[in-house]
Amino acid sequence: MNTIRAVLADDHAVVRSGIANALRDLSAIQIVDEVGDGQALERALAQHQPDLLLTDVTMPNFEPIVGVQHIRQRYPLLKILIVSAYADDVYVQGLLSVGVNGYHLKDQPLSDLRLAVQRVLAGERWICSPIVEKLLHYNEAVASGPALTPRQQDLLRHLQQGLDNQAIARHTGLSVKTIENHLTRLYRQLGVQSRLEAVNYLAQHPAAIRSGGAPHPAEPPAPHAGLRILLVDDNMRYRTQMRKMIGRSYPHAQIGEADQISAAVALARRTQPQLAFVDVVLGDENGIECTRQLKAAAPTTRVVLISAYPDREFHRRGIESGAVAFLDKKDLDAAAIRLVIDDLGD
Repeated sequence: MNTIRAVLADDHAVVRSGIANALRDLSAIQIVDEVGDGQALERALAQHQPDLLLTDVTMPNFEPIVGVQHIRQRYPLLKILIVSAYADDVYVQGLLSVGVNGYHLKDQPLSDLRLAVQRVLAGERWICSPIVEKLLHYNEAVASGPALTPRQQDLLRHLQQGLDNQAIARHTGLSVKTIENHLTRLYRQLGVQSRLEAVNYLAQHPAAIRSGGAPHPAEPPAPHAGLRILLVDDNMRYRTQMRKMIGRSYPHAQIGEADQISAAVALARRTQPQLAFVDVVLGDENGIECTRQLKAAAPTTRVVLISAYPDREFHRRGIESGAVAFLDKKDLDAAAIRLVIDDLGD
């Protein structure tokens, strides 16, 4: 069998590591390069001329639809599989329309990712099951027009005022990176590709934003009514730090804490949290086993494993145990927590 040369593109090294581990059983695939931004991706494609590209869509210096369209034009035989955390119907439809061969969500099992790669390489189109229903209703959604969240409406107002991303970040209390991600998703939902086009859209569709209000000067994230979060870490000081970061953005969230598996499982069974942050190292116990037991006690809970010592094997085992992500503690600031929590409503 001929060797399939693949390039991995994602701005998080731990995600690239997880994808590489997932593909390890596919002996025909050789990963020739890993990159973390759009410019590096362009160089890697030109240098290696790969057969397969697995790419995220929210990397620095990478506008996904325009970027993928450009890649497809330059490399017509390249198989392109999107591996993303975002399942927005308009977003997915836009990428499929410019020539990707498949769209896979990061929270799906590793075995599904391997199957996705095999299907794409066989010349088929792959769409993972959670977004099939969204695509079935895509035309209906387009016909009725995009429904914007309060935050998206405020972003449009800020754009109308001519504010740049740093100014918007100051007004909203979010990071510049978070603003960039929200704007990318807003553009996809509106079907535009730039700030100017978004402002023009607003001029043509003034009803897109609620009437009579100015942007909130420092609006926190949506309240997520009934938000329940579980923190599992044997370091009480770190749990306190996490609780404060979450509480500042989501003051009404119910936050439970545990320092060992039995206490965490008991809390999860009683409160059924939407989200759990679990440290990989829990004294003499471990977060991977904790994840398995949490998923058994509360199947709908999304578990995010965290660690001060990210390890490739821990990541692989953690995802296989049911975690949706594996994050380095040093990257887990207030903005990252907001992104994780915001994804609960997507």
